[in-house]
Amino acid sequence: MLCGIDVGGTHTDAVLIGPEGVVACAKLRTDHDDLLASIREALASIASVAGPGAVSRLNLSTTLSTNAIVEGTADPVGAFVSGGPGIDPEAYRLGEHYFVLPGAIDHRGRETAGLDLAAARSALRACREAGVKVHAAVTKFSTRRPEQELALRQLLAPESDCVSLGHEFSGRLGFGRRIATAYFNSAVWRVYNRFCDAVEQSVRELGIAPDILSVLKADGGTMPLSVSRALPVQSILSGPAASVMGIIAVCDIAEDSVILDIGGTTTDIAVFAAGAPLIENEGIAIAGRPTLVRALRTRSIGVGGDSAISVSREAVRVGPRRLGPPMALGGPVPTLVDALNLQNVIAVGDPRLSFAGMAALGAPHGFEADEVAEAAIINAVNQIRSEVAAFVREINDRPVYTIFDLLEGRQVRPTRVYVMGGPALALSALLQDAFSEEVVVPESFAVANAIGAALARPTFSVELFADTAAGRLTIPSLGVARTVAGNFSPAAAEGEAATRLRDYLASIGADLGEAPIETVELSSFPMVEGQAQVGHNIRVACQVRPGVLAAYKQAVSQSC
Repeated sequence: MLCGIDVGGTHTDAVLIGPEGVVACAKLRTDHDDLLASIREALASIASVAGPGAVSRLNLSTTLSTNAIVEGTADPVGAFVSGGPGIDPEAYRLGEHYFVLPGAIDHRGRETAGLDLAAARSALRACREAGVKVHAAVTKFSTRRPEQELALRQLLAPESDCVSLGHEFSGRLGFGRRIATAYFNSAVWRVYNRFCDAVEQSVRELGIAPDILSVLKADGGTMPLSVSRALPVQSILSGPAASVMGIIAVCDIAEDSVILDIGGTTTDIAVFAAGAPLIENEGIAIAGRPTLVRALRTRSIGVGGDSAISVSREAVRVGPRRLGPPMALGGPVPTLVDALNLQNVIAVGDPRLSFAGMAALGAPHGFEADEVAEAAIINAVNQIRSEVAAFVREINDRPVYTIFDLLEGRQVRPTRVYVMGGPALALSALLQDAFSEEVVVPESFAVANAIGAALARPTFSVELFADTAAGRLTIPSLGVARTVAGNFSPAAAEGEAATRLRDYLASIGADLGEAPIETVELSSFPMVEGQAQVGHNIRVACQVRPGVLAAYKQAVSQSC
């Protein structure tokens, strides 16, 4: 059976799914002081129902990497960057330990200036003195020739716990994006690997021995936990990705639509075009810096069940802060859940505490407790509605990429709003009043994100570059570099890219199942020197698209 665990800002959700559907589920309060304890408790809950031997596949989604960056608890990183002529690497400076080194590779992958290893040694000494133990090394056009980055790894590795190289994340160009991706990967490496250690230890202690132990990536696919240890940046935004995969699993969506996952801390918003989720094709921004991390296109706002309510003379507002659980459950300040409690929309904890909190908030401004509660609920719904409208407008202002195609010139016009998460049912009638589109709440709304995590398939992509004039072929993310003959063809390049990807996925134990390897780009341009054609520049991109396991989807799918 398949187990999915989604660690959210307020709740940790877990499900166990068999061929006939959901066998067991759990929703537990997330312990922010010990996120790993929340995972252990969720695993123990599932194991107590079905027995530890029942779990053959375990997928997790986690906010750990995201939180480390947002909360400023990530490690300081020593960044070693070489650019050469053109864009100044200083334009992409990150952190306090950023070193620009002499050296250059051109767009054809030719070394035009040797890397200054003496300058690199001096920078490493500065890192050592500052106590910096994780590093990133990025050289311009390293996707065409990675030798300078590899030389930096050899220098840094003896004094580093982690060295992230720019060319290993993607074959696509984008110097600034590659710097930020490598930098953030090293920054969250330590906290993420501690998470992996604890997960593996918990699984062993509970006697769970899954054939597959994976983590959800930002693009909605999974990768083995063992592989993710070197690529923790890929787990950024895995929570919103679980929401998207969850709605794909439980509903058959064919139309333009909006997905809302209303949690305790945030509401995650996603948009589908013709039934397909949108994707950030170039890569998401992390802490305001564009990266090469491909991700499902989502937006999060600070409105959730545990969002604190504030009152001023002008307005009653929900969020964006979460200061603890609702007052009805012993929290310090009134939240949206308390407002829903007071309006008899839900029944959580002690409603008398909810009333007392609302009364105390409203009294200084002349508001009754009921008035505060009603205004808070209206404010929360209006915030969600206005953010959805703004998100759709933003999407329609530029080309739309789904996980399948580029929809050039296509306008997204949602006709349905699918709502999931703990407060989904309580807010559904109010949301229907706010939206002109039909509002739909699936039966498994409370744990749909964990279902998405459980059923998500492995994904991976590779880019192959071949310069037949230079006689060189590289697949940067797989570390492949070899010579090619002058007559190497685009068809041969496509075949090699697919074969290398298939072999890599087999080597890491990824079970593709029904997921095919697809070519998403194939281009070939003649290379001319003087008046003569000397070869071709070939690029191939292959991938396994994100999706859910079809056999289990049939078991959990509902009428939506």
